[in-house]
Amino acid sequence: MNNFEIFNETNEEVDLKEEKNIIDFALKHENLTNVTFNVIFVDSDKIRELNKTYRNIDRETDVISFALEDGEANINFEFGRLLGDIYICVPKMKAQAKEYGHSIAREMGFLTIHGLLHLLGYDHMTKEEEKIMFAKQEEILNAYGLKR
Repeated sequence: MNNFEIFNETNEEVDLKEEKNIIDFALKHENLTNVTFNVIFVDSDKIRELNKTYRNIDRETDVISFALEDGEANINFEFGRLLGDIYICVPKMKAQAKEYGHSIAREMGFLTIHGLLHLLGYDHMTKEEEKIMFAKQEEILNAYGLKR
């Protein structure tokens, strides 16, 4: 059984039911079982602080993932794999949805899946990695019905 928690640490409205549905779908789509992680919705100041502290980049970003697994080393417990945390910046999510001309649900889904794939070891540091990761994101989002 998968275990994830969703927290909204902002005063802004976030569709937590839709977020849960997106995550449930992605986990089933990827045949993931017994994984544990958190999704935390934060404001611009918090994501900037996290970005500065952990990545030495002093600016707001849209999503940051803190993966507990490193490469092939999975953290397995009796209950399964402990993946880590995904932080999503709500103001950035809403601004990007408007900028890209799609729904907030689409942007939330994109950021969530992007963060989850990072927890699972995907990355986009090279063109080849980016091609693989972004194709996987689009596959999951399109299957769920959150098309561009």
